[in-house]
Amino acid sequence: MLELRLPPVIAPIQDSAHCRAVIQRAVDELGGIDILVNNAAHQATFSEIGDISDDEWEMTFRTNIHAMFYLTKAAVPHMKPGSAIVNTASVNSDMPNPSLLAYATTKGAIQNFTGGLAQMLADKGIRANAVAPGPIWTPLIPSTMPEEKVTSFGQQVPMKRAGQPAELATAYVMLADPLSSYTSGTTVAVTGGKPFI
Repeated sequence: MLELRLPPVIAPIQDSAHCRAVIQRAVDELGGIDILVNNAAHQATFSEIGDISDDEWEMTFRTNIHAMFYLTKAAVPHMKPGSAIVNTASVNSDMPNPSLLAYATTKGAIQNFTGGLAQMLADKGIRANAVAPGPIWTPLIPSTMPEEKVTSFGQQVPMKRAGQPAELATAYVMLADPLSSYTSGTTVAVTGGKPFI
């Protein structure tokens, strides 16, 4: 099995020129793009809309949805039929948490972006899907939530616990797999048993 390891690219993806440069580097070093996973996110917790600064709102959108658009727009011309795009939405796409207003709003936008993109790219043979995680333990959780919410994080789902990133990974693998060739425009929910419609 051939394993390619490239040094990570650290770039401010909120900027369209940097997103184009990241995609071009992947094309130059790997010869093309078969799978694009858009997974960057920013979130912060606020109890009142007045507490959300204009800069915070804009940064959330630039990180969560604008960067996804820029990266996808740059990648699609390099993708062949059979390629796949997997975007990270959230359970907040369907059930927005009011204390995560900006984040939840972008996640709803991601779900709509994915559905429209799947239709737009179907004639090119490129699939677009999303994964909607429920509560998953990532560094984002303790760094963006009050301690009392971190302590009870995940208790609200039927499994009564937060998931681990490894429990989420298989959804991305499934959507990227060429055997999922008839799956496009869908959102796979990984929510610990909480219904997602």
